[in-house]
Amino acid sequence: MARLEAKKPSLCKSEPLTSERVRATLSVLKGIVTSCYGPSGRLKQLHNGLGGSVCTTSQSSALLANLSVTHPILKILTTSVQNHVSCFSDCGLVTAILCCNLIENVQKTGLTPSSAIKLNKHLLNLCTTYLRSKDCGCLIPVNFDNTQILLCLVRSVLTSKPACMLTRKETDHISTLILRAFLLTIPENTEDHIILGKSIIVPLKGQRVIDSTVLPGILIQMSEVQLMKILPIKKSDSLKVALFHASLSGDLSDAGEGTLVVDYGVCLENAVLDQLLNLGRQLVSDHVDLVMCQKVIHPSLKQFLNMHRVIAIDRVGVALMEPLSKVTVTVCSLLLGNRNDTAWDELKLTCQTALHVLQLTIKEPCVLLGGGCTETHLAAYIRHKTFIERGSIPKDGGYTQTELQLITEAFCTALESVAGSLEHDGGEILTDMKYGHFWSVQADSPSVVNWPDLLSRCGCGLHNSQEELNWSFLRSTRHPFAPQTCLPHETLGSANNLTLDCFTAKLSGLQVAVETANLILDLSYVIEDKN
Repeated sequence: MARLEAKKPSLCKSEPLTSERVRATLSVLKGIVTSCYGPSGRLKQLHNGLGGSVCTTSQSSALLANLSVTHPILKILTTSVQNHVSCFSDCGLVTAILCCNLIENVQKTGLTPSSAIKLNKHLLNLCTTYLRSKDCGCLIPVNFDNTQILLCLVRSVLTSKPACMLTRKETDHISTLILRAFLLTIPENTEDHIILGKSIIVPLKGQRVIDSTVLPGILIQMSEVQLMKILPIKKSDSLKVALFHASLSGDLSDAGEGTLVVDYGVCLENAVLDQLLNLGRQLVSDHVDLVMCQKVIHPSLKQFLNMHRVIAIDRVGVALMEPLSKVTVTVCSLLLGNRNDTAWDELKLTCQTALHVLQLTIKEPCVLLGGGCTETHLAAYIRHKTFIERGSIPKDGGYTQTELQLITEAFCTALESVAGSLEHDGGEILTDMKYGHFWSVQADSPSVVNWPDLLSRCGCGLHNSQEELNWSFLRSTRHPFAPQTCLPHETLGSANNLTLDCFTAKLSGLQVAVETANLILDLSYVIEDKN
């Protein structure tokens, strides 16, 4: 008899964020995601202790998918970020870093969760309203007549993923290919609603990155022997295609569950083969030129089709079935090469992110300044609205001015921490007092220095140090100022080397980070079933 064990009572913990263990766990997660962020982010190797492949990455999608998280609070945070990434592909690390820092900063204020949550919601609304306004100083409209902004956006996605191991020349080449692949998915004749096609990423493993290319249409893998038989066949420009999702192998296991009644003396294998050959005769009589099957085609059926000059390709795979079934829409193949399998896997994921970001940009044709400049500019704007323009803050919110200032500082410091996470080598981090942009200086710089001599350009690349600017250390106390909101006109048409972020993805990441932080701050009890 099996031994029966007494059921353990559920474990109930009140005020979970007051636990030092929980705070330490959150701090560890913050350290992991922070160290991965940006072009110089550190790579992480994740390996299951029970075996399996090793994942080398700095991307949030791969990182969180392979990271084992057990504590309920961490699960809330990581699940929120993963849901965001599944919808928008980009800005996962930004979301995680901002959420962790906001939770940590709010706890230091000592305010009640209800007051902090109410003020966080107000500041979030202030951010989203500003980012969507025409006066926003970090928003650039996208003109699809000029692809330079789009190219900068794609290049920014690629350079932020160091595990791709691309040189500058390779980055430019892949950026151009991604943009070309995206443009090939846009139909020429559009009406009210645009239905975008699909870009299929095909591995060129063992080939150089610079050998990567884009081809219109779908590439189907087939043996060299099959190809040599097909080449002499003269066909018209258009081929009649028959596409099968079901197996044509004749294997009865594919018939599904149930009872099969067979008459006496009937050979099932021969009966199935006869049906397959009847199908082949029907395909030939219908003048089908190409037969493709997701699974396996029976060798006898394949031989029959080849005898009648019908091209038969099996084992196409599930990945190609959707674009093949919709071959009337615009489809292209992006052939990617890289140095090794690890770099290729990371590059494939990055290209998928870049293509998705471009699709999102069609829906909302604008981009945000990257390189930490949006976060520092937004922090300067929020401080100015809260501390200087007090008339813009509702007075009937049920909170004091002191509470508002405490949460504003916690919120803005969390935003600046996202920008500060771009620096991994101990360099100094500054912000200018005119635009509120992000600047960084190499480590071991002289303590007394003329900043324009050390600085070159801000994080997004929009402003240079030779302009009449004053700088302040990012984490120092400074008087609130109104950041200039007027972008230079030349930015819209002649941007060559800007670092940009997807507007839709970053705005959603900001909302998810604040809402998740509020949810975690509002937790009073955690109940775990230990059985």
